[in-house]
Amino acid sequence: MDCRGDQHSAPGQARDLSVHTLFVSEVGAIRAPWRIALFCVASIAALIVSAVIVGPIISMIFRVAGIYGVSNGPWVEAIGLLGGTAIALRWVDKRPWSDVWLDAAAARPRLLALGFVLGGACIGLPILALIAGGWLERMVSGGGSWWGAMLRITLVLVPAALLEELMTRGYILSVLRDWWGWKWAIFATSAAFGLLHLMNNGATVESVGLVTLAGVFLATVVYVTRSLYAAWMAHFAWNWMMAAVFHASVSGYPFEAPSYRYVDAGPDWATGGDWGPEGGVPAALGMGAGIAVLYGSKRARQKTSNDAQS
Repeated sequence: MDCRGDQHSAPGQARDLSVHTLFVSEVGAIRAPWRIALFCVASIAALIVSAVIVGPIISMIFRVAGIYGVSNGPWVEAIGLLGGTAIALRWVDKRPWSDVWLDAAAARPRLLALGFVLGGACIGLPILALIAGGWLERMVSGGGSWWGAMLRITLVLVPAALLEELMTRGYILSVLRDWWGWKWAIFATSAAFGLLHLMNNGATVESVGLVTLAGVFLATVVYVTRSLYAAWMAHFAWNWMMAAVFHASVSGYPFEAPSYRYVDAGPDWATGGDWGPEGGVPAALGMGAGIAVLYGSKRARQKTSNDAQS
């Protein structure tokens, strides 16, 4: 009887063990797919709370400041994603902010400036080349305040860039890095970043491919600087350069353009067509140069460190 009882309990124990290992790894941590699923659930909950509490506050601030025509949506969504990240880090993983590159060290002014300059230069220089070649043409547009438009555009682009970074290169990139390593984590999140833009105005295979490359570029910023803030600044500067400085479309969406607007006057493979300059080959070359600069600086720092140790 005792022998049969032991034999009977073994399959049940094996089943319990199998279910346990489906959710928990050998070291006692929740497995990556479930961590991502919990992050999504936490983010949805945080988004609802943000819409109820933060949304009205942001709208009131805009009204008091006399700023009209700016949606509170990007702010609500960015703060919601930040809340979802905090919940996943503290309650699910019990890890610090440095795990998603949002700690105090990652917010050093030097890293923020590096991200902003790199993001602005990688699209600004290709746009200047297109203008010099006559493939982007300056056209007179409606009136209005250039400074007012720049403020409103900035108030949209700042949270929008943070939202997309938190969505694709924050917690999820961190989890996939632990699971697959940097290479495949960057590939997966960059592909997802490209697909997120599939329904944008004027989307094409080329434009989605360019956005995927942009994902690689921004993930490389994170990889080299260990700062999601730097990637946020690079993302913001990239969009801000197109929308606020050159008044060109950003991922298929035109922004307000007082006084002038730069429009397509050349082949779409270079200008991006309706998508905007970031959908053309010059933009791809700009991002490629940015990735090369980032990796070059990383190798130089590693060489200096090795020389100092030897």
